[in-house]
Amino acid sequence: MDKMSEKYVTPPVLDYKNIHRQSSALSPIVFILSPGADPAFDVFNLGEQIGFKPGVKLKYMALGQGMGPKAAECIEIGASRGLWVMLQNCHLLPSWLKTLEKILEKLQKPHPDFRLWLTTEPTERFPLGILQRSLKVVTEPPNGLKLNMRSSYAKITEESLADCPHPAYRAQVFVVAFFHAVVQERRKYGRLGWNVSYDFNETDLRISLALSATYLKKAYENKDDQISWGTLRYLIGEAMYGGRVSDSFDRRILATYLDDVAIHRLPLPFKRAGNILSLSSF
Repeated sequence: MDKMSEKYVTPPVLDYKNIHRQSSALSPIVFILSPGADPAFDVFNLGEQIGFKPGVKLKYMALGQGMGPKAAECIEIGASRGLWVMLQNCHLLPSWLKTLEKILEKLQKPHPDFRLWLTTEPTERFPLGILQRSLKVVTEPPNGLKLNMRSSYAKITEESLADCPHPAYRAQVFVVAFFHAVVQERRKYGRLGWNVSYDFNETDLRISLALSATYLKKAYENKDDQISWGTLRYLIGEAMYGGRVSDSFDRRILATYLDDVAIHRLPLPFKRAGNILSLSSF
């Protein structure tokens, strides 16, 4: 460990800018998904940063029955105009993937800015021809609380933190990220963790952080001494994460974690030692 350094034993956080640099107009980027992983937001965020705004220069759709012709049209337009096209859940339309393979084979000189992003769960029906010509990226939730939180923080920009001026917001970001890591980690214990397997993912985390920012920013602008933690707790615990939970005992576990970690600990006092931030009472 001392000689080889941490990078050889710690899984790297996906660098989407580097993925884009390694790709080309003739090489699709294929994300092979695992439970809890969703690269769509990270691709959207990358597009925002380099001028491919979602809905404008980044066209995206979730594949399903009857969506093949529309997806083919998007690829044709994107290849000619230099757009990004993202097709999600390719495993749900395996019968059309052979058509996609033929479309890619016919692409001779697409616009150099064109990129095709594909997401799929592991499936034997995914055409080998597409895989051989593509840049393949395996996405999976980080293993362990530390890596899970590191992954969450890697996607939080300084601009987004500065957007909410409330002094409790950064502490709220920490506890929501910690809560998200805990519910993710329980899944590895099977039925000892959750009675039912739930698909908690990054979307839950992002929306919970957005809700927190909205409420705290409003409280700051209105100069409210009291923050509506009860409302925020309901939205995060009951609507976002709790909305996925169907088992009554799992719901009790979720509520207990949220009450203990994310509510009763706010605001959290941070102590700084050099470049390290630590919690003084956590």
